[in-house]
Amino acid sequence: MNKALGADSDAKIRLAGPDDRVAIEALTEEAYRPYTEVFDAPPIPVTEDYRPHIAAGGVWLLESEGRLAGVIVLENEPDHLMIFSVAVSPHFQGRGFGIRLLRWAEERARAANLPEVRLYTNARMEKNIALYSAFGFTETGRRANPMRPGWTLVDMAKRLEG
Repeated sequence: MNKALGADSDAKIRLAGPDDRVAIEALTEEAYRPYTEVFDAPPIPVTEDYRPHIAAGGVWLLESEGRLAGVIVLENEPDHLMIFSVAVSPHFQGRGFGIRLLRWAEERARAANLPEVRLYTNARMEKNIALYSAFGFTETGRRANPMRPGWTLVDMAKRLEG
């Protein structure tokens, strides 16, 4: 298997527990740091309180080489699966782990009989928008970010087949 495609044989995804919170926050801060510097303020996932997400069973960790490599935060809605955040440690970027987490989210949505996966991102995160578009997400709208005046959110969705 090609490691560039996120196919590390030792990489595993597991449910996060309360003891993982500090590591989740550290990885998220590290992964979003380039945007924090550009925006002069941290993106919402950096300031999020992950305790309720963990308690609800919505935080999943991708581990590789015995280390935390990525985090995905999911919220089950009645008609879709919402990806609140997906972050990959800079040390593990370029290996396809972000795509692996997105594929895994699709699998979770299918298992829950949900026809769609949704997410939103900052309009200035053009690389993320391009990645999500290449993965099959389409832009469904733009709106003001209620938590960050002057910031614009891009809503995206991917319909699942089968």
